[in-house]
Amino acid sequence: MKKILPIFSYLFHPLFIPVYSCLFYFFVNENYISYSNLEIYLILFQVVIITFFIPLSFFYLLKSLGKIDTIMVSDLSQRKLPLIMQIILLFILIKKGTTMDRIPELYFYFLGGLLSTLVVLGFLFCKIKASIHMVGISSLLFLVIGLSFHFQSNFINTIVFLLVICGLVASSRLVMKAHTSKELIYGFLSGILPQIALWFLWL
Repeated sequence: MKKILPIFSYLFHPLFIPVYSCLFYFFVNENYISYSNLEIYLILFQVVIITFFIPLSFFYLLKSLGKIDTIMVSDLSQRKLPLIMQIILLFILIKKGTTMDRIPELYFYFLGGLLSTLVVLGFLFCKIKASIHMVGISSLLFLVIGLSFHFQSNFINTIVFLLVICGLVASSRLVMKAHTSKELIYGFLSGILPQIALWFLWL
């Protein structure tokens, strides 16, 4: 099991979570939204570019400069630049891509992600390393819960699946000795609390 668990750290790496979130929103909830295929593809393209390819390119740039060791960015001192870049990119996304008048549900989801990233950055200045993996997977979990309420639909199977994934991701981070239990809790709370707080603005 110890050899299998690390796989979940890669499958549910924070870089993938925004794409998973959008795919769920558009394709699982296709009965509740009225976007054309072209609009969906354009939004997905924006999300993939801004939340995946640009951060990945930035990672390789930092690695080539000796600022980062691995894509997991486990060292506390190496996390500030990627987090600052993530804050900038999420701000661009919610201002130019998933805007409130265009897609309010994803707007507030990514706004919550922006707030979570600010919280994690704040933790860094306090010498606390919150798990970004847990931020990502827990925010996805609470997006699905929020959409379940919003659309008055039963997504219980997806919610249970994501709860299990949360446990597996947390276990993988412990097995890989990337985080302590406290750091996982800090990450989980950093992911869910902004999402819950913003529910009051769109549910």
